[in-house]
Amino acid sequence: MFETFFPILLLVVFATLLAILLVTFSILFGRRTKLGKKGESYECGIDPVGSTKDPVPVKFYLIAILFIIFDLEVVFLYPWAVISRKLGLFGFIEMLVFVVILLVGYFYILSRGALKWD
Repeated sequence: MFETFFPILLLVVFATLLAILLVTFSILFGRRTKLGKKGESYECGIDPVGSTKDPVPVKFYLIAILFIIFDLEVVFLYPWAVISRKLGLFGFIEMLVFVVILLVGYFYILSRGALKWD
């Protein structure tokens, strides 16, 4: 039993020691600066405007959820592409149905204006 878990234990110990070593080197040899510009928030090179207490528009969350949904659905295309020859015509038709459903959903959100930032 010890032989099977020894490599995992060794990896955990090595990763922990490496993390401690890198943090120690950073503390010892890292450059110290006063806050100034370093303490300000940075967003794509644009100076921050307004307060951080302002609510984030719901549109942002909608775009994020739609991205995750379509991104995960596209991931299903990779395994299909690998074994598409083995699946034959049936697999091709099934994936065609899947892509059509995906496109119907995409055109639906386009028609509802979900991707417009106005």
